[in-house]
Amino acid sequence: MENLLSLAFDNLSSYDGPKVRKGLRQVEGLLANICLSRRPNKDRRPSSKDRRSSTARNPDSDEELAPPKTLSELTDDPAFYEFFRLQEGFEWNVALRLVNTLDRLVAKGSDGQNDLLILSALDLIQGTLLLHPPSKTLFSREMYMNLLLDLLEPDFCPAIQSATLLTLVAALIDTPQNTRTFENLDGLLTITSLFRSRGTSRDVKLKLVEFLYFYLMPELPSVPSAGAARDDVPQRTPSKPAKTFSSPNRGVEGKSGRPRSPASEATTRSQEEKQALLGRHLNSVEELVKDLRQSTPFGGVVC
Repeated sequence: MENLLSLAFDNLSSYDGPKVRKGLRQVEGLLANICLSRRPNKDRRPSSKDRRSSTARNPDSDEELAPPKTLSELTDDPAFYEFFRLQEGFEWNVALRLVNTLDRLVAKGSDGQNDLLILSALDLIQGTLLLHPPSKTLFSREMYMNLLLDLLEPDFCPAIQSATLLTLVAALIDTPQNTRTFENLDGLLTITSLFRSRGTSRDVKLKLVEFLYFYLMPELPSVPSAGAARDDVPQRTPSKPAKTFSSPNRGVEGKSGRPRSPASEATTRSQEEKQALLGRHLNSVEELVKDLRQSTPFGGVVC
């Protein structure tokens, strides 16, 4: 797996568009092989739907495909375990390489081909954060959070804005420390300004409303701690969420290659506190909160 990642990282570090595209596809292929890993199917009788699906893939084969593993089963997969283990260090952390690639792509400006690369990078960042939640700690740093907020500017197309909002959710969920960084960088002003802009597409506005619902959800601390960090300062050296995928409690290493020291748990904010913050930039926040409590979107999952 190190060889595959090394080849992908070499391409991702290039300033040549086709090489970057190749690197993104290599990362996508690696993640796809892990996510689509199939469990043994010796005792399962295939349904007619399974048989039709299998025949569609390979009409000349009588072999039935087993269903993909669930997330709980995936944690026992050797390939997933090896991938997760490698992500714990600076050298092989995929999210960090993707974010740095995204930074270079954004610096090149917005055009058709570059936009496609940006979209691909955003999609892969989302997937990487879901597969390796400790990598979300990257977005407690102002430089990386600012990168996502920059992509919400009107200069970028609606597709990029929508993909960025999904990536932002992936970076904030279950990580109050990142949410504090988002707030301190005027992320709420960026979100509400885009929502109020007449030039914002309808699809993006729907995504923005969904993001506001998500933001107003109650918070739970991600890491047990005896003390609390200051609420008014972005935490730059966060600790890894405890017991994530039953992995040892180690943080992603910093750019120097040295492991980060554990940071205090970020202070969580109540729904009322976040409502007050959002109310500085948007009217009728009370209606959003009321609807949130009545409809319980996202299955009532807390963030």
